[in-house]
Amino acid sequence: MGDRFQVISLKEAGFDGDIPETHETLEENSLEKAAYVFERIQLPVFSDDSGLEIEALNGKPGVHSAHYAGTRDATVNMQKVLDELQGITDRKGQFRAVITYCDGSQTEQFEGVIKGSLAEEVVGADGFGYDPIFIPEGHQHTFAEMSAELKNTMSHRKRAVEKLADFLHTLN
Repeated sequence: MGDRFQVISLKEAGFDGDIPETHETLEENSLEKAAYVFERIQLPVFSDDSGLEIEALNGKPGVHSAHYAGTRDATVNMQKVLDELQGITDRKGQFRAVITYCDGSQTEQFEGVIKGSLAEEVVGADGFGYDPIFIPEGHQHTFAEMSAELKNTMSHRKRAVEKLADFLHTLN
């Protein structure tokens, strides 16, 4: 969000602890996290939840992206996706982020999406999560092969944060 707003960390706001994620949609988890933190610190907050959604897998891994194979190990999670896509030619997917803003009087959600396709193998060393198997539309390389600067110009989180920032400007 650059220098357009003053953003402080949870620690700076006096929050310490785990934040629940108990729902089956990105929207619900993002809302749960924002409401949970707001209740505890009584300051405007925003939270996000995001995931990789693959058409041929009926939207999976989706909300379970971070632990799709039962672990937070990105290599194991990517391998599960690649195994499930074995022999499938329609490899369309998207990264989707949902950011929830909550200030006690209003709650708003903002979505960011980057469409693309899934590679047939892990390619590239940069990035995190599923970046080595995700090729954004209009590009020939995975996110893991791109510089952080290039990836950040098109990421799903960037798109959601831009909508949040536009909304926050309307409050001033």
